[in-house]
Parts: sequence; structure tokens; C-alpha cells
Amino acid sequence: MTSSTYRDAGVDIEAGNRAVQLMKRAVQSTYGRDVLAGIGAFGGLFDAGALKAMDAPVLVASTDGVGTKTKIAATLGRYDTIGHDIVGHCVNDILVQGARPLFFLDYVAFNRIVPERVAAIVTGIAEACKTVGCALLGGETAEMPGVYAEGEFDIVGTIIGAVDRARIVDGSSIVPGDAIIGIASNGLHTNGFSLARRILAGRDLSARIPELGATLGAALLAPHRPYLAELERLWAAGVTVKGMAHITGGGLIENPPRILPDGIAARIDRGAWPMPALFRLIEEDGNIAPEEMARVFNCGLGMLLFVPKSEAGRALGLLGTDAWIVGEAITRTGEPVELTGP
Repeated sequence: MTSSTYRDAGVDIEAGNRAVQLMKRAVQSTYGRDVLAGIGAFGGLFDAGALKAMDAPVLVASTDGVGTKTKIAATLGRYDTIGHDIVGHCVNDILVQGARPLFFLDYVAFNRIVPERVAAIVTGIAEACKTVGCALLGGETAEMPGVYAEGEFDIVGTIIGAVDRARIVDGSSIVPGDAIIGIASNGLHTNGFSLARRILAGRDLSARIPELGATLGAALLAPHRPYLAELERLWAAGVTVKGMAHITGGGLIENPPRILPDGIAARIDRGAWPMPALFRLIEEDGNIAPEEMARVFNCGLGMLLFVPKSEAGRALGLLGTDAWIVGEAITRTGEPVELTGP
């Protein structure tokens, strides 16, 4: 009778071990004094003593993935940016409630582990974590033949952050007349790729497109931008940020209502910011109606901030040239989001 091994079933333990060794230095580079045990331990240990500086610390947690953007990365053989995506997405999800990140956990699953690919993804996660001052405390790399098709993979991230209870941002103080500031996205970020891939299926991802200033593949893989640094500047300057909406799945239509008080709507002027060329390309190639574009994609705005009208000019000065006043809070008489303009 022939002896069977785990490798025969499609799982290569040695490849997994090599992947860990390749990523180990990058992961450890995110450790500060708060990390007591990280890579290699059954569970990460994080010293929460710093929370004592808060009057009433509240933990904020979020888990998400990057959707079918992984298929673009796999098609192009580019694994160095997708890790930045998952961190940027998760950071923004807790940032909208006023939380700063503490630590991050990742899960990466492949049909077959190629150590260099895994290491490229996790190194990207580590680089992004360092940028936002977050420890990459632990994670899991799974090899799952029969679950994923050859060459395919998935990535999920979990982030834990903290905010002092008195500083939680929940949108409850938004009133009619408050200004809505939009901050530019880097591209599609991590949403809308199922539709984008369908529309662009006949195009060469390696072809350079002049209006994009890059190849189509590179434009699609532009990492999800984190907005922590921008909000830190506003908070440090004393700008009142009443509410924030991270523009993810559901686009400009579904996300603002998540933080609007009863009786308040958001009026957004589509002509108030320049629609990036990538979105124009998708819109034209797919013959997509403007309302559908706004429901699926961020359309060039990755984060919306609600601030008092009197503070909007100062906020724009701190944010720079890639932020615009794109609308205002109004008394709700119809839908929670009213889109105006072209």
C-alpha cells in the first residue's frame, strides 16, 4: 500500500515555513514596546497599558477583505500592493469613529503557497502598518487546495483600535448647513472590482493609457489610501469633525447615511471635484448611469468629512489640494443622499 503525505494532498508545510521566514523581519519591524509576543506565538500579546492615559478607553474593531481586486493582482503577478489595501481599508473603517489603530491581524489563503508571493503580501501589510503606527501582531497563512482555483488567493484583515469615549465621532451633532469635505481616493480602493473587471475584461491590463498616466493594471492596483494622517492634522489644529463616511461598498449613496442623524440628508454636488480618468473610462466603456456609478464606486472621493461651515476653509487649508467642499448637510425631505450636478 502506497504511503500518503500531506504534500500529496496539495499542502506543502515546508513552503509555509519558508514563507514565514521570508516575512518575519518585515512583521517584526512593526513591533513597539507594547508587543509582548508576536510572530510564532499561538496568540499575539499586546500591552494595553497605554490605554490608561484615556479617561474612558473604548476598543473599536473591524474586519474586512479586498474583494475581487485579488484577481487583478493574481493576473498581473503583483502581490506587493494588496497588503497596503487591506490595512488602509481597515484603518479607515475605525477612523470614522475617531479611533487610532493599535494592532492588526491578517489572514491570507492560497490554493498553493508560493513563499515569495505570501512574503510580498505580508511585507506590504507590515509596511502599511508601520505607516499608521500599528503593530502587525499576528496572522494566518493557509494553503487550501480544492477551495481556491490554481493561482487564486484571498486576504482578510482585522484591526483593533481605541478611542476615548468622549472623543467618539458618531455624526449625532451634524446639522443642516454643515459642510461636506471630500478627500481624494487613490482609485477604486477595494470596491467595485466585480463590475470593473466585467467591463474591462477585453482590455490589456499591461497597456499604458495616457490619460491614466500608467498602465491599466497599475491604475487598478493603486492601494487603498488611509486617511489617518489627514485627520490627525485636523484634530491637532482643533478642527471640529462632526462625522465621517468611509466611501467603500455602496459608494457615495449608501455610506453617508450610516452616520447621518434622523431628519438630516447629505446634498453632494458631483461637479465639485474632478472625476479621475479611471472612473471616466469605466463609466464610458460600461455605459454606466451616473447614479449607478455613485452607488458602486467612490468616484474619486475616499472619505467624506462633515464639519461646521465656519471651519471648512481652515480644514481645506490643512488638507491640501486633493480635498474639496463637495456638498452640505440639509434637512431631509426625500432620500438621505441627494446628488446634484452633472
